[in-house]
Amino acid sequence: MAESWVIMVTAQTPTNIAVIKYWGKRDEKLILPVNDSISVTLDPVHLCTTTTVAVSPSFAQDRMWLNGKEISLSGGRYQNCLREIRARACDVEDKERGIKISKKDWEKLHVHIASYNNFPTAAGLASSAAGFACLVFALAKLMNAKEDNSELSAIARQGSGSACRSLFGGFVKWKMGKVEDGSDSLAVQVVDEKHWDDLVIIIAVVSSRQKETSSTTGMRETVETSLLLQHRAKEIVPKRIVQMEESIKNRN
Repeated sequence: MAESWVIMVTAQTPTNIAVIKYWGKRDEKLILPVNDSISVTLDPVHLCTTTTVAVSPSFAQDRMWLNGKEISLSGGRYQNCLREIRARACDVEDKERGIKISKKDWEKLHVHIASYNNFPTAAGLASSAAGFACLVFALAKLMNAKEDNSELSAIARQGSGSACRSLFGGFVKWKMGKVEDGSDSLAVQVVDEKHWDDLVIIIAVVSSRQKETSSTTGMRETVETSLLLQHRAKEIVPKRIVQMEESIKNRN
């Protein structure tokens, strides 16, 4: 392979807001929730992450920039997403430029990632959901992975739980799943974005400051201290999921 080429892919992914919230994990490493959840995906024109991923034999290591500032990729969540997509990479060919990347080549090639949020980061508007969904989707396109969006959602989930829901428009259900490896904990679309096209969501940002308690920390504290969390997950949420899906389908 020539040493000067670069292949780039750009993707844009919206954020989502839960109407039945995911709160609490039964497995922190795999990010498996204690309950199903449902969200509405927001219009990417107003709230979205734009991510460009690039690959070149001249890149010495994986690197990432978020909103113009370089960040570390050493964290487990980023590594999970990179590892899982690389494992699913397929052959890529750019005939016009004479570039061929075989499935095995991806094991030794590095990527550069530039991601930008057009809304406040870590301020309660699910920036990590849009960010990890966009990262996984862009990497999948770059590496020619064949998985559909539901299958990709199980990978995005390992970056940020609610990220799995940002791979679809409209209303989306994140199924908590039952198996230990998390393979059945993924997102499915309830209805698409055209189903309820006169629905308007208004968001007022009263503060763009980074929140004092991260969602991960807040969930961990709730799991450890709340006597009501398991009651909510087992008794309350399942009934509300059924009611919510019915209301969404009836536009009620």
